Amino acid sequence: MTVEQVKIGTKTLSLTKATYNSNFRMRTVLTVDPFDYVDLWLRRENKDEAQHYWRQAKNFYRAAHGLPVESAPLILYYCFMNAAKALLASKGATINPYHGVAAHQMRGPNSKFVLSNEGIKIKQGGIAPAISMYFNETETSTIHTLEDVLYNIVCVHRTYCLSYANRMERFIPLKRASYVRDQTTGDVRLFAEVVDGFDWLRYRRQLPPEVVEVTGSCPAIQSSTAIQWSTVNRPTDAELASLSQLNAELRRSIHYINGAHTLWYVKTSGTYAIQRAPVTLMLAAMHRLSEICRYKPSQLRSFLDGSRNWLLSEFVAISPPQFLDEIACEMTGHQIMIPNVRVPI
Repeated sequence: MTVEQVKIGTKTLSLTKATYNSNFRMRTVLTVDPFDYVDLWLRRENKDEAQHYWRQAKNFYRAAHGLPVESAPLILYYCFMNAAKALLASKGATINPYHGVAAHQMRGPNSKFVLSNEGIKIKQGGIAPAISMYFNETETSTIHTLEDVLYNIVCVHRTYCLSYANRMERFIPLKRASYVRDQTTGDVRLFAEVVDGFDWLRYRRQLPPEVVEVTGSCPAIQSSTAIQWSTVNRPTDAELASLSQLNAELRRSIHYINGAHTLWYVKTSGTYAIQRAPVTLMLAAMHRLSEICRYKPSQLRSFLDGSRNWLLSEFVAISPPQFLDEIACEMTGHQIMIPNVRVPI
């Protein structure tokens, strides 16, 4: 089988940060401030309600800058909530004013404060379930522990695994991920290699249904589903629409970490897996921390004085730029990156 990378002209096509309605024809957007770029995009698209929420998110984000970890979650949650509302409003969804996420009692009267008995419940109505519905999440359980939620968030996963040495890694790191076309059949699939040094023999048995192992000289995966393209670099609008659909299917189990280079990971199946989008998980976790921060500061202090203090500190520090990057790309359908980095055009 001979394959070649699919393109639009000279632009190689790969996974996109936006789950839905990715604009494959547009060049990568380089900006030092995604807030300003998205604000201008919302104005140009006449999405006034979404623009209001987005500006509120920016104000809360900047207000949280420099706050200690004991206080930051309260402000950051309102940043997250308004950014989520901006996404929903930009897609024409009706905004339910309720949070849609709450604490769930899992702790006995004499139990210690630990992340494994800190319960989170996704409700039937509100912002959190609306985001869950937008991403077409397949998770059936509405109750999770804060510990498990953090385990399923890729941007703090390495910190989590260093904090919980007995937990297996959940995410398989990828390299050279791109869409390729079989020259004989016209089938287009995602193809990606697994990074060097990863325990592939152990984790290949836990692949999600969206991808399968590729046998060969190096560990690799490809999408389970293929689409048809008649050419390799001159796609029709219908072919790009089918690629966008394939991309959305894959993004259920392939997540990313933003930065100078986008790092892609396959989320494995198995114990403690939560089938929710990273945006929903980060929103739920920050909401729970904000409530603890507001109503039970002594409990938050006990968490921060405990053995998992680094994990919580990293989540509060790392999740905001990750969350906002995912919302910004999802709203616009654009690949948004920071400048001063050479990227494919």
